[in-house]
Amino acid sequence: MIAVTAERLKRSYAGAVSTLDATFLDHALAVARAAADVAGERIESYFGRGVAVEIKPDATPVTVADREAEDAIRAVLKKAFPDHAILGEERGREGDGEFLWLVDPLDGTKSFVRGTPYFSTQIALLHAGELVLGVSHAPVYGETMWARRGGGAFLNGRRVRVAATQRVGDAAVSLGNLKSLALAPQGWHALGALVAAANRVRGYGDFCHYHLLARGALDAVIESDVNILDIAALAVIVREAGGVFTDLAGAPLSLATRSVLAAVPMLHADLLDRFSRQPSAASTSA
Repeated sequence: MIAVTAERLKRSYAGAVSTLDATFLDHALAVARAAADVAGERIESYFGRGVAVEIKPDATPVTVADREAEDAIRAVLKKAFPDHAILGEERGREGDGEFLWLVDPLDGTKSFVRGTPYFSTQIALLHAGELVLGVSHAPVYGETMWARRGGGAFLNGRRVRVAATQRVGDAAVSLGNLKSLALAPQGWHALGALVAAANRVRGYGDFCHYHLLARGALDAVIESDVNILDIAALAVIVREAGGVFTDLAGAPLSLATRSVLAAVPMLHADLLDRFSRQPSAASTSA
């Protein structure tokens, strides 16, 4: 089992990369928010119009709204930070260096295409391997969240904090993409035991359950099939709201991250232990 505590992760997150001051981070965050607003306007102009859908080689959908939104974001970021690299969902990576913007212009394209409001624009900044700011903009849903390292997390201008829940039996848990977890006997067993132990289990998905976690309306989020572009901004927001955000093995996020265990501080270690524990022969044969 990987022994990772909430306090250790908090120290690591707060102590890394001391060279970026608050003035720079505030400016970069303002630029990211402006880029997200421009992207949101492009996306909203297409919402509900029945846009054509293409299927990419990875079997995921893409529309003109995805591509135009990313182009708009890139234009804003390049104007403000011409030397920064950008990694986007639709246009790939451009540039190198210690600053890397992570952009998913339209996370939740399937929801967008089907006319439901569970889609968002995700923008984060990675500096020397550390996620230092993030913006999650869901204009049709009516929520925008943002955070930068050391500055707290905000929802529509109001500062938010995670809940103080201390027991799994009192916890509200949300499940997202779980295909690979369901195919692993150990993970499936752990998930089933958690469903039985938790107070409430729902599947809000996409940006929505991370917003709920950060503002204290949910206690944990579990996913096993994600892309770093989907979650980078949300990780900063949850952390700055006081939560703990790792993968399902307890490791910090990286460009290769594919799973999520995000929770309030008092529950994260318990949940990590549950997903790290080997099931007994009796329980696996039942």
